[in-house]
Amino acid sequence: QVQLVESGGGLVQAGGSLRLSCAASGRTCRNCATGWFRQAPGKEREKVAAISGSGGSTYYGDSVKGRFTISRDNAKNTVYLQMNSLKPEDTAVYYCAVGHSIATSATAFGSWGQGTQVTVSS
Repeated sequence: QVQLVESGGGLVQAGGSLRLSCAASGRTCRNCATGWFRQAPGKEREKVAAISGSGGSTYYGDSVKGRFTISRDNAKNTVYLQMNSLKPEDTAVYYCAVGHSIATSATAFGSWGQGTQVTVSS
């Protein structure tokens, strides 16, 4: 089974940037998609972005299009989420997970990491 560890979260002012990393270990899946999700207190988990195993296909949620960029380095078994122009509403715990397709919902992803907190101050 693959293990995922997120890092890179923190406190940033509105308009700032952060880069999250999702490092995979164990039985990694080169053909699997990797997704970034977030959950704020009292809200449902939201799919933020996803990338195919090859990196050739990506998905972005409407709320982050044009501001966030997902990428991967398969040599390092790591997926990144570059977050620019951050807004207070981006505040949440961010998780990564693996799945079969970038198009599937959160329920079809698994091997969830422990999450990393992102807090954007106004």
